[in-house]
Amino acid sequence: MSYTGIHVGESGMRFHHLLRLLPTMFIGEYRHTFDTKNRISLPAKFRKELGASVVVTRGLDKCLFVYAKSAWKKEAEKIARHSTGSAAGRGLSRLMLAGAVEADVDSAGRILVPDYLRSFASLSDKGVIAGVSDRVEIWDENAWEAYTKTIESEADAFAEKLGDQGVL
Repeated sequence: MSYTGIHVGESGMRFHHLLRLLPTMFIGEYRHTFDTKNRISLPAKFRKELGASVVVTRGLDKCLFVYAKSAWKKEAEKIARHSTGSAAGRGLSRLMLAGAVEADVDSAGRILVPDYLRSFASLSDKGVIAGVSDRVEIWDENAWEAYTKTIESEADAFAEKLGDQGVL
């Protein structure tokens, strides 16, 4: 049996053990509403990989980043390595590390988003939860729509630039 190029032979290794070795990949966008207590539901498809507790922090482009604790540890270590060198490194460290908060996922799949994070991302009552590789992002619905329109209109130029850099 094989899965994404991994052959499962006579070794007795079970298929679900192999899936744990593959990196988490969050994809898709989902619309959810904040309740009166500042809670928003995480998509059911994301909950298992995120776990019972997540880290929410200020992200880039005026959204929030949500990480599984294990992914956050790796991300925080990368950011912390640059926290004293340049002004840019110190600024990004302060933005993301000082702004981070651990949030428990309740039995309904909701997390509490503190006021200061909602304010940072200008989150209204309607939000978009977007899967972006190893993290989940929370956007204000109107900001997401405006952002994606811009990105869609510039996609060819982005692809060409990344192609010139050897990324694509």
